[in-house]
Amino acid sequence: MRFELSDMPVPMAFATHRIIRDCNVAFADLFERQRDEIIDRSFARLYPRVSDFVRIGEMWVVHMSGGRRYYDERIMKTAGGRRFWCAVNGRSRTPENPFAEAIYCFQPMVRPVEDNHSVLTDRRRQILTLVAQGKTNAEIADEVALSKRTVEAHRARLMRQIGVRNAAELITWFAKLPVPLGKTCYEDGTAPPGRVPFLV
Repeated sequence: MRFELSDMPVPMAFATHRIIRDCNVAFADLFERQRDEIIDRSFARLYPRVSDFVRIGEMWVVHMSGGRRYYDERIMKTAGGRRFWCAVNGRSRTPENPFAEAIYCFQPMVRPVEDNHSVLTDRRRQILTLVAQGKTNAEIADEVALSKRTVEAHRARLMRQIGVRNAAELITWFAKLPVPLGKTCYEDGTAPPGRVPFLV
């Protein structure tokens, strides 16, 4: 049995070189757009800033190589300008060129965007997202192309600034109720905290 993208119950899109070639209605609704406003357009339109689009792309091109799937959490933007946290899973169909053909699953998350914006720089947000995924400082350093010491410094400064004592309190501060909205995608109805399993 085969399923079309339109049959999927969660927001999904197929893209070539980060240009959206197909998506389901759930994806268009998530961004408060019509499908014809999205098809054959760049993902860049769905990010708050072009720099966010570039940064995420740099991470994904490394981690999707070799046909691997990749997961992250990032802030996206609706047509009306509302920003929201989103969990994104992706997998490339072209291992030698990760962005040539890839499919993505998006899920909105219950996480405040505007609160704490003043202390969360782009880099801190990037690091903290990976901390929330349970990654070590060394793994984060490798993923974002920084030294382990620099990652540790970012974490330490942020913890001092917001007054938390350990990683658990830091994650709690960052992600209150970090569970994607709607149903999870595992058959048994479970999913790792704060993330959505890949569907394809």
